[in-house]
Amino acid sequence: MKRIGVISDTHGTIIPQVFSFFKDVDEIWHCGDIGNIETAEQLEAFKPLRAVHGNIDDHIVRLQYPEDLFFQVEDMQVYMTHIGGYPGHYLPEVRYILEEKKPQLFVCGHSHILKVIYDHKLNLLHINPGAAGKSGFHKMITMVRFTIDGKECKDMEIFEKVKASN
Repeated sequence: MKRIGVISDTHGTIIPQVFSFFKDVDEIWHCGDIGNIETAEQLEAFKPLRAVHGNIDDHIVRLQYPEDLFFQVEDMQVYMTHIGGYPGHYLPEVRYILEEKKPQLFVCGHSHILKVIYDHKLNLLHINPGAAGKSGFHKMITMVRFTIDGKECKDMEIFEKVKASN
């Protein structure tokens, strides 16, 4: 059994609540738009980190973190990328990957909109944790945590906080 924390679109800012919300997770997954290498290093110093780069990330972040990540946790195949879409609205290249690789869990970011949707056509759970940073149009800072137990995602919890006005 593994406890997972999923975050995205930090854009170079880690709010203090990240550390309390993720204090009991085994690892953190960052779905891109990290913002800078220092932000990634801050998360890595706290918990093991799996991450992909996003469209705003510079060459330093891109050298450290790939565009796509495929891995297994427990008995679950996971695909993570930054820009992916959501069930019924995937990017064509992402849909192709989902159909070919058949992960049970697909995580992405970019939209700054929290979504947790089961895709019945592709038999996978889609998670977009929304945005955890202060930059962007989103009104809520959001993150997700859950447990992977074998082939099952369970105990999903969402963090929500009104984003302070810029």
